[in-house]
Parts: sequence; C-alpha cells; structure tokens
Amino acid sequence: MRFIPKGICAQAIDIELDQNIIKSVTFTGGCNGNHKGIGALVEGMDANDAIQKLSGITCGMRNTSCPDQLAVALQQMMSQQ
Repeated sequence: MRFIPKGICAQAIDIELDQNIIKSVTFTGGCNGNHKGIGALVEGMDANDAIQKLSGITCGMRNTSCPDQLAVALQQMMSQQ
C-alpha cells in the first residue's frame, strides 16, 4: 500500500503487510537514515504493536512525525482488512 502522509517531509510511505505482520516499510523523501531506521525497527513487528508504540510521536513544533504518520497508515490498512 502507498500512503500519502500529511504534515511531514516524506512524500509517501510504502508498506507491505502479511496478515498483521509488517514485511517492509519504505519512505520517499525526508530523512533517509531515520526512515531506514524506522523501517528496520518495525520489520517483523505486529502492526498493532507498531501502532501502539508510534502513535502520537511529534517532530519539533509539528503535531505529527514520520513514526506517527506510519501509525496512521497502518491503522488505515488494518481497518481495510
């Protein structure tokens, strides 16, 4: 699934799930190293666990962040299953 985030530097988040397990996460744009780190940390994780850990994280003065937008994307994916 390709998710178009709001309020962050990244222009897109591509996510692959197998059942509820995160297989891969790739961000387009933004902080490349941080995004690779986020993807590596959540790979193999249950999507519900990732949502719980990442929801509500902010970045500077923004009311969201790349991890928070990943949680939003995962919630959207889970609701469509």
